[in-house]
Amino acid sequence: MSDAYVVPPQVILGPTLETERLILRPPAVEDFPRWADFMADAETTRFIGGVQSAPQVWRLICTVAGMWALTGEGMFSILEKSSGRWIGRIGPLHPYGWPGREVGWSLHRDAMGKGYAVEAAAATLDYAFDVLGWEDVIHCVAPDNAASAAVAARLGSRNRGPGVLPEPLQDEVVDLWGQTRAEWAINRQALAR
Repeated sequence: MSDAYVVPPQVILGPTLETERLILRPPAVEDFPRWADFMADAETTRFIGGVQSAPQVWRLICTVAGMWALTGEGMFSILEKSSGRWIGRIGPLHPYGWPGREVGWSLHRDAMGKGYAVEAAAATLDYAFDVLGWEDVIHCVAPDNAASAAVAARLGSRNRGPGVLPEPLQDEVVDLWGQTRAEWAINRQALAR
């Protein structure tokens, strides 16, 4: 971010959720450095469109914040409670032309392998079903993304088969994992054990 950029008082447009170890809230300006670092990593961005420059990430964050303002849903920033650092993003979102209402996740490399994705996804699924009133949720997972497939399975979602994304992502190969509100009511109890 340029030194000439003046950060206005922060306005968070949307809800804040808390879990045992995490805070989920719409993106804020202070998320930018870690989000840009995350999007500069070829491995962590392999399944979400690839590396993006800092200016692209800035526009992405603004787009996500705008989605919250316009639709009441979007990607949450995931913050680690113990440190306050940005560790990833997770959505209840339904972009135009998307194959369904999605809870999708991506974590910074230094946050992987700690159970954060499942913890954040469970809270987001609760929010999607209980607050947003969704009847069904999907997760778009590349067939070779074993880590995300494992998270989806841990949540109780099942692979429903191949999906088609809208332009310009129509050539991306994804499987649509998902579950209904009724299935989540059962799977949520199993996850809590």
